[in-house]
Amino acid sequence: MSRTWWKWVIYAGSIAALIVSASFTIYCAWKVYAYHQPGEGAAAEAEKNAFHFVLVPEELDNDYWRLVEQGAKAAAKETGVYLEYAGPRQANIDEHIHILEKAAASKVDGIMTQGLTEKEFTPVINHIVEKNIPVVTIDTDAPTSKRTAYIGTDNYYAGFIAGRALEEDMHGKANVAIITGSFTASNQQLRVQGFKDAVKEEKGIHIVAVEESHITRVQAAEKAYNILKKHPEVNAFYGTSALDAIGIAKVVEQFHREKGTYIIGFDTLPETIRYLQKGTIHATVVQEPYEMGYRAVKMMVDIRKGNNVPSVINTETKVIRKQDLPLRPSRNYEVNHD
Repeated sequence: MSRTWWKWVIYAGSIAALIVSASFTIYCAWKVYAYHQPGEGAAAEAEKNAFHFVLVPEELDNDYWRLVEQGAKAAAKETGVYLEYAGPRQANIDEHIHILEKAAASKVDGIMTQGLTEKEFTPVINHIVEKNIPVVTIDTDAPTSKRTAYIGTDNYYAGFIAGRALEEDMHGKANVAIITGSFTASNQQLRVQGFKDAVKEEKGIHIVAVEESHITRVQAAEKAYNILKKHPEVNAFYGTSALDAIGIAKVVEQFHREKGTYIIGFDTLPETIRYLQKGTIHATVVQEPYEMGYRAVKMMVDIRKGNNVPSVINTETKVIRKQDLPLRPSRNYEVNHD
């Protein structure tokens, strides 16, 4: 009888221990489950990671566009969005448009790109927007399109201040050759027109030639070489794309005309800065590519959240010379290739 009693005690104790253990396991599981339920913080985190944006540059490996990319990636990291950087290896309008169309077909949440030409880009941008995908233009606007906003340089103003800088530095007397990245890209056209308007009242300044480089150092150098052979009286050059002044500087040094030829260009690629420090390039128009990319992503997040944004934001543009080096903040001028 006593043995049977002890068996019942052991049996009851085992059941009680099992119940306590199971209860504790259920309690812990509930705590873990409750802890990971999406409260306000988790919902906000999910919203931050809900967007997929694409940045389509004019040239994938262009250092200027790498700065735009770096700014965009910094903003994407801060806001938790997924950002793709996809574009043509070298400037190619057909390939550029194809990449835009592919991004739209993938139903991304927003596209950031240039509005390079009115004829080709406006219909594409309109088609994308009609699919309920917002477009923000960077660096070059498409003002007649249905794009939501533009952020970047006022390209006419940039050309105008370049003209005023040349007029000041050359004391109102110069025979100028212009080498532009593209005859058809609207940003390049505006930079040329702004420059022309800035110097048109100066009787001592004559524009001798305007040539196209197709945004390559090689063709910029080739055009500069031909100009100096055909027009030896040229004593000033204006390059409207980031690579033009570099190509011009190479040729000017080849002709040993550094002391007698004034060069003003665009942007702050490492080669441009080296020529500026040497004195071969005398001035360059500085833009804010990092800021363009950074603020474009922030703006796109606002657009997707239904917030109102300005239709145009012009980033700072100025002319700098050797005495203005080094430039700060460096993030707008120094490419990080890591």
